[in-house]
Amino acid sequence: MSHKLKIAGWISVGALAGALTTVSLQTAARGSLAPLPLEELQQLAAVFGMVKSDYVEPVDEKKLISDAISGMVASLDPHSQYFDKKSFKEFREGTSGRFVGVGIEISQEEGLVKVVSPIEGSPAARAGLLPGDLITKIDEAAVKGLTLSEAVKRMRGEPNTKVMLTIFRKDESRSFPVTITREEIKTVSVKGKVVEPGYAWIRLSQFQERTVEDFVRKVEEVYKADPNLKGMVLDLRNDPGGLLDAAVAISAAFLPEGVTVVSTNGQLPESKFTYKASPEFYQRRPGADPLRRLPAALKNVPLVVLVNEGSASASEIVAGALQDHKRAVVLGSQTFGKGSVQTVRPLGPDTGLKLTTARYYTPSGKSIQATGIVPDVLVDESEEGNVFAMLRTREADLVKHLNNGQGPESKDPARERAREEAMKRAEEEAKKPPAERAKMPEFGSETDFQLKQALNQLKGSPVLVSKTQVIEDKSAKKEN
Repeated sequence: MSHKLKIAGWISVGALAGALTTVSLQTAARGSLAPLPLEELQQLAAVFGMVKSDYVEPVDEKKLISDAISGMVASLDPHSQYFDKKSFKEFREGTSGRFVGVGIEISQEEGLVKVVSPIEGSPAARAGLLPGDLITKIDEAAVKGLTLSEAVKRMRGEPNTKVMLTIFRKDESRSFPVTITREEIKTVSVKGKVVEPGYAWIRLSQFQERTVEDFVRKVEEVYKADPNLKGMVLDLRNDPGGLLDAAVAISAAFLPEGVTVVSTNGQLPESKFTYKASPEFYQRRPGADPLRRLPAALKNVPLVVLVNEGSASASEIVAGALQDHKRAVVLGSQTFGKGSVQTVRPLGPDTGLKLTTARYYTPSGKSIQATGIVPDVLVDESEEGNVFAMLRTREADLVKHLNNGQGPESKDPARERAREEAMKRAEEEAKKPPAERAKMPEFGSETDFQLKQALNQLKGSPVLVSKTQVIEDKSAKKEN
């Protein structure tokens, strides 16, 4: 290495070490934290300088620091994350319920992107896309081989830009191109309908900023369609969670005023908190409480909550609160088990840090971290069983997952055996022609087996309980 490079490298080390020392002194001055380990920070500065000066080709200093921060945060647990400019923008879009795209809800089928439903009033709806349409190409890129998230990224973009989708419509046995102009989409996280006289189905797909308002509007529509409801199904299957205050509000819609919904506990004083079913605990902005518009009958209507392995975080808070207060019967499969709270702190105008700051606890004081909510009634996805659900990743399967703080974890041999059996079944299923493979019914449809069992539960009719499910929490009861 030349003399100039050495000087440049050590100037970088000196600058970084000086900055880190300043940070150490500032942190110690705050009084709440111990001084930072100066020796280790000097090593970090030395490595930064060596990479900067000695690496085979020039490196971007800002990217090096950004990657170092990302690595440090990612080493904590699967849910802590450093947001660079791009990922922070995507995160904000996810929680606001707004993004720029074509406006379709999608799933994956046979390696292609399937249109589940065009969002009402969206460019996709105006272009004539229909439920069941398969997207085979996005611009010139073949969809086969792309992950669902990669396909989503290709369809999103800047407002007023165009994207060409090649559509295969099975019913018409034809393919055709559709050019769609992207625009800002406002997603609706709540669906609902009267499924049969006296019984309603309300589905929450995510807890976003607009979820509470959308929920109130949908409940008003349902009660207008049938003012004499005898039962309701709150569907939280595959709901990955979202905003904590939205979960508290949805719980409060069904619970008595002022009861505990969820409590949190962490290192910081502000992380030790109890959220109750009152407006001051869930209203984000001043103004009228939207829950006041709900029919009074909602507080007492018989309720079943549907959950599965994809129900996580905020949806587990709702299920746990309604279960602990005996306000609802929870039916379905053991939930994901994400019982931790993440706080998002901006680091600048377009970067931020999502950090796990607390565990949350159901009203009875139980942590569901890495365990999940155990349903009152275990019901499979289909009449044939629930085998394939055992292959889905849950919190306890994630590397570096946080434990629940209520005793040591241990692997359940019964679950391991069930996963091996599920793998064999999946391999056998993959050998079948595509038309003969088992497919999951659309939630809320006439073929939705779990929804049928939820309605049976509300009516007092026999419920076909699970043939295959294994509970991971050994302290939980193993029978329905």
